[in-house]
Amino acid sequence: MQMSNLLEMSAVVSAAGSVAPIGSEPPAGVEFLIHGVTAQGKPFRPSDWSERLCGVMACFRPGGTLQGRDALIGYSPYVRPVSVGDVKCVLVDPELRAVEPMALDFVINFARDNALRITVAPAELLAA
Repeated sequence: MQMSNLLEMSAVVSAAGSVAPIGSEPPAGVEFLIHGVTAQGKPFRPSDWSERLCGVMACFRPGGTLQGRDALIGYSPYVRPVSVGDVKCVLVDPELRAVEPMALDFVINFARDNALRITVAPAELLAA
């Protein structure tokens, strides 16, 4: 199967439960998950991919990058690693676009380029 077919098969599940191609942007104002499972159903590698992606996005936070002694290492509140069952995922808040539009595009394109599944984040995960 060609990569373009895999991308077409991947989907974004909207809050209403309908399915849209992964090429479309997730619904505005809805947090979404990037699942660490390939189109073939295998775990995405490397195993620390979610921490690496979130580390790259760590500087995109309200107020920008901290300076001086308050500049602690930590994830952005907009892009956080989480686990759903045994699957490593990245929870993305679309408010990231307000801080840096290209940062949200980067995260979405990462999922597209690697044929990873994107779904709307379940409410129970957002409450945690």
